[in-house]
Amino acid sequence: MTEAPAITIVAALAKNRVIGINGALPWRIPEDLRHFKKTTMGGALVMGRRTFDSIGKPLPGRRTFVVTRRQKKIQGAETAASPQDAIEAARQTGMPVFIVGGEQIYRQTLPLATAMSLTELQITPQGDSFFPLFNPKEWQEETRTPMQETKGDFVHYLRR
Repeated sequence: MTEAPAITIVAALAKNRVIGINGALPWRIPEDLRHFKKTTMGGALVMGRRTFDSIGKPLPGRRTFVVTRRQKKIQGAETAASPQDAIEAARQTGMPVFIVGGEQIYRQTLPLATAMSLTELQITPQGDSFFPLFNPKEWQEETRTPMQETKGDFVHYLRR
């Protein structure tokens, strides 16, 4: 029997846990965008509708699953009524599953995640969306790589 694909949360967060403001990122950091692309390429992305709307289109080289209560079809993406349904559909692809936001989706899927790939930024911007608190005793830091262009680190955690 093959092991189910990992469920990895991917997020960039500030020291104050801010992840967004007014439906967008509160920063534009090319190094983080490159890291996001490298991390998620070839995977299945699970995101909320507002996150999808902020991106504006499915990202190339990845399958997109959008959690929405609307019955409307989204061109180039698959929809699901709940994060759990989206994760189950994404797992059926056999691809690694990446949870990519936003706040509500992170909060609802954190208990299901097996790994987290976080960009921990050393800034404190204003925001209205926050990454959920998580118990550090439940997570083992696997790698920490300093960013080259910005104060911060790329950190990969595995659930203990």
